[in-house]
Amino acid sequence: MGTCQGNGTHGAKARGRCPRPRICLRKGCGRKYQPRRWNQRYCQEPECLRLVRRWQATRRQAEHRQDLDAQAEHAQAEKARRQRDKSVPQDVPRPEVMPARGHAAEKIFPPPLCDRPGCHEPPVTSVRNPAHYCCPACRQAVRNVLDRERKWRSRGTLDGRKKRAYEYQAARRHRSPRQRNASAETPSRPPPE
Repeated sequence: MGTCQGNGTHGAKARGRCPRPRICLRKGCGRKYQPRRWNQRYCQEPECLRLVRRWQATRRQAEHRQDLDAQAEHAQAEKARRQRDKSVPQDVPRPEVMPARGHAAEKIFPPPLCDRPGCHEPPVTSVRNPAHYCCPACRQAVRNVLDRERKWRSRGTLDGRKKRAYEYQAARRHRSPRQRNASAETPSRPPPE
């Protein structure tokens, strides 16, 4: 769990890169952990992993329910079940049930989920395009993780080094006007006499 260290016999190129400590991506966790692999997104606490798997199963089920083939298959299975129920003689009379009215008569599908693992809230409604996240914090958390993984994959390549150099130059240019403005705003003190 400590820092990665090479054994020194194979030189600097043979040493593995050690990822920095990270914060768990699952919403509501917030634990800081030392990743064992470059693409590890979650802390390895059993409760956290259980909740992530539960969220993934909920997403899979929601996507399966939206599939037209799955809907047709489910309707056919329900029709066969109703036919079986009619053919079996019933000894106990069923109580009279009134048909559903109002909002209960509509088919209720679960709303789509936010794309951040562990977030069970629906995405915000968007006029122009479908939203994937419930709030800007969820969107930024996932974007940070994807950006970090993209940079890690391209880090050893020539193209990756060029892109990082451009990013660092842009960051320096972005920082330098702020530093100049901050130094201009603070009044300069006269030298001590």
